[in-house]
Amino acid sequence: MPDAAPAALPARGTLLAFDFGLARIGIATGELETGQASALATLHDESNDARFKAIAGLIAEWRPIALVVGIPTHLDGSAHALTARCRRFANQLHGRFGLPVLAADERLSSVAADAELAAAGHTDWRERKAVLDAEAARIILQTFLDTRCHERT
Repeated sequence: MPDAAPAALPARGTLLAFDFGLARIGIATGELETGQASALATLHDESNDARFKAIAGLIAEWRPIALVVGIPTHLDGSAHALTARCRRFANQLHGRFGLPVLAADERLSSVAADAELAAAGHTDWRERKAVLDAEAARIILQTFLDTRCHERT
């Protein structure tokens, strides 16, 4: 079950973050000690088995101490069409991998990711779309890390 309290995390360790979508899942990695997040990958697999197999491989490679899942809501904070589905995905991650799963606000992360990619010179929409979800996951995780840092000081 996703938890919204990042305070229980240690000072060091790797996190994996997910920007869940029905067609794609963006994934980012970050470090608690440095407070920095990086885009990692985008899963394009449609079947749950293929998605979770790929996620299992990333968990084995990166050995995260916790997972972060972006939870979409409308700007006013009310539930979005995918809110329940993202919470279910977070619950599945926890059940399959036994790691703490933390919920993070993902409002406007895809919009911000698209703007950042365009500003970085990725002018072709098809080029941006290929990396958009991983970049959105990076923004979700970076915001999570920044919020955690401010809560600790």
